[in-house]
Amino acid sequence: MKKYILTASILVSFLFVFSCDKTAGSKDKETMLKGRVTILVDETLLPVIEDQVDVFESQYNASITLIGKSESEIVQMLSKNKQQLAVLSRELTKNEGEIFEIKKIKPRVTPLATDAIAFICHKNNKDTLIDLENVITFVQGKNQKGFKGLVFDNPNSSTVRYFKELAKVSSLPKENIFSFDTNNEVIEFVAKNEGMIGVVGVNWLLQPKPEMQEVVKKVNVLSVKSLKGDKYVFPSQENIVTGDYPITREVKMLNYQNISGLGIGFASFVAGEIGQRIILKSGLAPVRIPGRNIIIRKEIEKKK
Repeated sequence: MKKYILTASILVSFLFVFSCDKTAGSKDKETMLKGRVTILVDETLLPVIEDQVDVFESQYNASITLIGKSESEIVQMLSKNKQQLAVLSRELTKNEGEIFEIKKIKPRVTPLATDAIAFICHKNNKDTLIDLENVITFVQGKNQKGFKGLVFDNPNSSTVRYFKELAKVSSLPKENIFSFDTNNEVIEFVAKNEGMIGVVGVNWLLQPKPEMQEVVKKVNVLSVKSLKGDKYVFPSQENIVTGDYPITREVKMLNYQNISGLGIGFASFVAGEIGQRIILKSGLAPVRIPGRNIIIRKEIEKKK
């Protein structure tokens, strides 16, 4: 009898543990709107993606960890299949995405917004205009009148890559060009040094962290003259939307998960109605203008 009771107890305990494991496994299983996932984000684009995650997590049973890194670091991690999700301003080249091609994993690429690269100077600088042609020749190693040096966020960043491609150089000059680790460090440096021109993602100026709000007030955002035309254009949201501002780039979500997981759900959210409203509020250009709900009343209420 005791042996029977012991066997029954072991069986009940096993069933209970198995049931708990199954429930937990079902709860933790990743879907498009549930689970945990890590997304690499180009550091120049981080603020607006953080806002998206805050709203997404408040609506769904999801936990998204954002890791802000330079473009070069993100591409390296993707190409080695260390991560499968990233927000960048470009897609991987054929060589960079070779590991996924071997596994026959085709990326899901979702356009999210249009971002702009902004130039900033010290508040005391009287000149708030800059010619893109002068910046290019400076990157080529030819000194230009009007500013002492260029300050980038990171030697491996998307902004550095952008200007190297624009200037058609393989590396930056060693003199009069500086780099830090983050956009905030660039803003702080320019705010303390007259004559320096900082190169940052415009989102860091439009949505500064509380501790950076006073620092941002100490710099001026410059209007830029394009390589074509004589007009100087300010990086306002309207000018980004119309394409009049000359230094813009498309923000994209790259998904190499190969499953219908949280990556698809988050990308769809950002590209959808609510996500595009967040983009619009951030000052960047949404890929589609969110609709407006207009309530029409049949009768106008009479004043009492």
